[in-house]
Amino acid sequence: MLDGPRLAPVSGRAATALVVLLHGYGSNGDDLISLAPPLQPLLPDAAFVAPNAPSRLPHMAEAYQWWGIQSFSATERALGADSAAGGVDAFLTHELAALGLTEDRLLLVGFSQGTMMALHVGLRRPRAAAGIIGFSGMLVAPERLPADIRSRPPVLLLHGTADEVVPFGALDQAAVALRAASVPVETHVAPGIGHGIDPAGLAAAASFAKRVLTPSER
Repeated sequence: MLDGPRLAPVSGRAATALVVLLHGYGSNGDDLISLAPPLQPLLPDAAFVAPNAPSRLPHMAEAYQWWGIQSFSATERALGADSAAGGVDAFLTHELAALGLTEDRLLLVGFSQGTMMALHVGLRRPRAAAGIIGFSGMLVAPERLPADIRSRPPVLLLHGTADEVVPFGALDQAAVALRAASVPVETHVAPGIGHGIDPAGLAAAASFAKRVLTPSER
């Protein structure tokens, strides 16, 4: 079973929402859990967890991958995401059950390869999550989505125009495919930003997170 760093609700009360943070290639849960503190004041009753991906990069300490990258081809991405999906899916089910929460109280947040996993798994679960936030990622195997999709949570995609790792064009490609599958999509463009998260993007993500996890603001 996947595991990683966790933060309990800052309110001190029992969790009424769960935010799962999926890190990028070569990173780890300790890195992505750093996104939690800016969100906690808006989501005081949310628990946060950032699981480490299932395998480590060779000869690199604390560097994890959801799947190995050799060519970054579409075929490799599809096979890789498929191979990691079962572990992420089981982790989400286990964490929700442990907190006694339903799917509509789950927010998935991914960065880069973690965004690919959040979209790949989140759209194939039978019940819709509260939302999915994807930084600097892409939609894996968009041609398969119409046949595979099982739920349609709201999605926020954020991407920097100067991304040197995942092309900025992946934002529009994902948004087009998601909208064609009747998934509600919002996008945030970060001018001049590379493969990372800027303050404006983080603020947009925080606003989205509060909206989808606060019933009165939906």
